[in-house]
Amino acid sequence: MRVALLFIDGVGVGRKDPAVNPLAGRSHLLSQFSDAPGIPLPEGGRCVPVDTTFGVEGRPQSASNQTAILTGEPAPVLIQGHVLGYPNRPLRELLAERSLVKRLVASGRRATFANSYPAPYLDALQLRRRESTTPPEFTFPPGMKRRLKPSASTLAFAAGDVPLRTLDDARAGDGLTHDIIGTHAKARGLSVPQRTPEEAAGIFWRVAEEADFTFFEHYLADEAGHARDFEAAFHALDTFDAFARAVVATRPADARVLICSDHGNVEDLSTRSHTLNPVPVLYFGPPAPEVEALATVADVGRTVLRWLNVE
Repeated sequence: MRVALLFIDGVGVGRKDPAVNPLAGRSHLLSQFSDAPGIPLPEGGRCVPVDTTFGVEGRPQSASNQTAILTGEPAPVLIQGHVLGYPNRPLRELLAERSLVKRLVASGRRATFANSYPAPYLDALQLRRRESTTPPEFTFPPGMKRRLKPSASTLAFAAGDVPLRTLDDARAGDGLTHDIIGTHAKARGLSVPQRTPEEAAGIFWRVAEEADFTFFEHYLADEAGHARDFEAAFHALDTFDAFARAVVATRPADARVLICSDHGNVEDLSTRSHTLNPVPVLYFGPPAPEVEALATVADVGRTVLRWLNVE
């Protein structure tokens, strides 16, 4: 049984209030609410709200909670704090030692990251990548190059020595841009194909054909939340929802699909800050009563390992 994990940054379970929550005016998979029934899920899907705080003082942040998801470990508890943005040294060490990708690969499982990155970006971070025959899309000035930091997701795959995809893969239909449809990357001057969310879902499952674990990351909803930008939030959430629905609708019989976030944000545009709200974990696949027992975002990573028979 294979596992696919669609990760979307910054989406919590908030109030059903269209004045602050862009999900309240949409029938999205992630339109799940704390004060009203959520949208019924297709294909027998289940939704479980899980904690993002770990009982640690402060607001949950991306680096520490993404590390929790990608290691199955309670990262904020282990480092006694929440870390925003990019992993600091303790989180990098935790990912290097306990990355679920590393543990999967060590157990003979195959893992792949569906996102595609510009080759110069991966090279600047000294991350292993797939071969690219296209000339570099750009070059970093030395000062900017020194300021670049790897994300929790890229470090998790680097720990397993899994080569990351480049934009050559996106152009060849063997990888996805982070915005799914390619318009965001194209607006930044990058040569990538424009695709519908449904076409992107087809590519996702082609990428996943030879893997036991396939991961995709989308972070534009979190950016919209910090900007308190309803229009950007609608665009990001609409695109992700169409993609996720197509992934679920075309799920192979031998695959399980999880959709999760790391912390709340875009569900409350009355503030630019992350929220203390739980986040929804959605599950689609054969019966899995253990999903109902998920308590924190770290349990997502633990469940992936359990399903793939990795201790």
